[in-house]
Amino acid sequence: MSRLYPIEKYRNIGIIAHIDAGKTTTTERILFYTGVSHKLGDIDEGTTVMDWMAQERERGITITSAAITCFWIRTRDVGNKEKEHRINIIDTPGHIDFTAEVQRSLRVLDGAVVVFDGVAGVEPQSETVWRQADKFGVPRICFINKLDRTGASFEKAFHSIQSKLTPNAVALQFPIGEEDAFSSIIDLLAMKAYTFEGELGSQVKEAEIPVSMLAKAKEWRQKLVEKIAGEDQGLLEAYIAGSEISTEKLRAVLRKATLNNTLIPVFTGSSLKNKGVQLVLDGVLDYLPSPADLPSVKGIDVKTSQEITRSPKDEEHFSALAFKIASDPYVGTLTYFRVYSGSLQKGSYVLNTISGETERISRIFRMHANDREEVDDLFAGDIAATVGLKDTSTGHTLCDSAAPIILEQISFPDPVISIRIEPKTKADQEKMGLALKRLSDEDPTFHVKGNLETGDTLIAGMGELHLEIIVDRMKREFGVQANVGRPQVAYKETIKKEATAEGKYVRQSGGKGQYGHVFLKVQPKARGEGFEFVDEIKGGAIPKEFISPVEKGIKEAMDKGILAGYPLVDLQATLFDGSFHEVDSSEFAFKIAASMALQDAAKRAGLVLLEPVMSLEVMIPADFLGDVIGDISSKRGRIEETEDKVNLKIIKAKIPLAEMFGYATTLRSLTEGRGTFTMEFDAYEEVPGNVSQEIIEGKRR
Repeated sequence: MSRLYPIEKYRNIGIIAHIDAGKTTTTERILFYTGVSHKLGDIDEGTTVMDWMAQERERGITITSAAITCFWIRTRDVGNKEKEHRINIIDTPGHIDFTAEVQRSLRVLDGAVVVFDGVAGVEPQSETVWRQADKFGVPRICFINKLDRTGASFEKAFHSIQSKLTPNAVALQFPIGEEDAFSSIIDLLAMKAYTFEGELGSQVKEAEIPVSMLAKAKEWRQKLVEKIAGEDQGLLEAYIAGSEISTEKLRAVLRKATLNNTLIPVFTGSSLKNKGVQLVLDGVLDYLPSPADLPSVKGIDVKTSQEITRSPKDEEHFSALAFKIASDPYVGTLTYFRVYSGSLQKGSYVLNTISGETERISRIFRMHANDREEVDDLFAGDIAATVGLKDTSTGHTLCDSAAPIILEQISFPDPVISIRIEPKTKADQEKMGLALKRLSDEDPTFHVKGNLETGDTLIAGMGELHLEIIVDRMKREFGVQANVGRPQVAYKETIKKEATAEGKYVRQSGGKGQYGHVFLKVQPKARGEGFEFVDEIKGGAIPKEFISPVEKGIKEAMDKGILAGYPLVDLQATLFDGSFHEVDSSEFAFKIAASMALQDAAKRAGLVLLEPVMSLEVMIPADFLGDVIGDISSKRGRIEETEDKVNLKIIKAKIPLAEMFGYATTLRSLTEGRGTFTMEFDAYEEVPGNVSQEIIEGKRR
């Protein structure tokens, strides 16, 4: 049992971007150039390796993140097998409805390649994935793609990265020509031009920079060297003194700055036209971290509750994080996980510190999108999958039972939209329960509520497309036919002020009676802070064994809602007094008493409805500005700013989700089909009184 590749030669990277920036095309080129696939996958023809689901191929979008392993030797080291690196790639979705896929991938990756459209530059979802990468501290490089398109401009796209995302972006390359004339790329560090010849641009040839481009290249190189020199005292002194600095030295300092997130290298090219992708792969090896370059992973010691670390070494205790659950028609439920420390052999047992269960690792797979390669062992830094884990979900830690640790879990946003779903036939009813369970196990942002016996079920997700895909998957993968209701907004309820109430449940019948009695105080918490239960019982007014049922009763009442049946959120409930009966008190009685007290206290505490408010960005030709702004305002939208972009106007607004159903059709008719929009969840806000009344009455009807 030994490693084939030292950990320094691993790269675990994700490819992230706004929808349609060319993420999947870039990944398909990487797979072709690294020899994983021998034929180019095409989105339009539905032959991509990474987008293997039927829904992805039909719609030409990525829905689930796919993992694949490939190998690469830098262009400048070709022929030297010892310089080969192993790259684990996760290709993530660009559509905002599948943001959970991006989040869980970034949590387990060491670096990212962020792809931008050379015409549009930074787009709304580019900003979202960038913020997610910031949240997890992921070092990244940028790739400005699609330079062959009409309207493409490397400089404009580069400046949009600098102004909207980070002033620390540095251009490592400059294109020779743009749009139809885009032919090759200048490497500003080596001061060489690169052309891409042979079958599908697979031969990278070095050439001299054309004389007409030399002055421009020198100007851009000076900016680059200045930025790199600013990262290292010795280099800065040499630069000021006018000394010549070697390319190797510049690369080494830029690598260090990229790992520290103080500089972000920018590459360019056109994946579709097979130009520049190999140099991006070189950049992955040159500037993105191996697992050994990163700080040790932090976790909590199960025995002492103290913070401990695990370093990425094979001789450490084994620890891994499960980041994705997927159904596979051939092998069952696959659990994807990232190994942070130690090693793992097929047939060994591991402890799940979240569920407390021991799981057997019967088989280990290296994943190649939807194909699998079975292996016997894994080491620190590996990303793989296993089958047959019974109690493991997304975000669970798997570790050596001799040294239990809980790694930081992954948090996901709450769903904002729900639809009622019912099986078409009796046969569908049984299959539907199983299908919904499997799909909700896979996707942490997909929730199922309701009573499966009565067939009255609500499914909730991140947007209309998200739920549409779920229903389609139920039909294709599980053979379930279902009727679907109209989309509904996931409202919530909360309180405005502090209040106290008493709950007393007494039942006397024949034999043993029921007795539960509690006093509760409720207080509002800040938006998004959730629920907190505080036990302030003194002197045994309520015995210890009844405290937990009180908390359960409160939570059940909160889930059911009080004002209009929507979940109650963001409050603190304090149990401060009560009484019990030696014989008649029971867990059931205290649960009911707590539920009564909470409902009464919440009614006194000024109940209000909350609704999801979205960040909306609309791109339209300037002629339609007045009409579109008027329409947004009529939908309770708040215009935040308008921007000019080439010959378009961009409107940024905050708008309630409830007003946005069918907006695509409205925008098309207002702009003669020329407007586009993107929106993502921003925050929950209080619903105005008049609207709130309508919602409550509608719900009661």
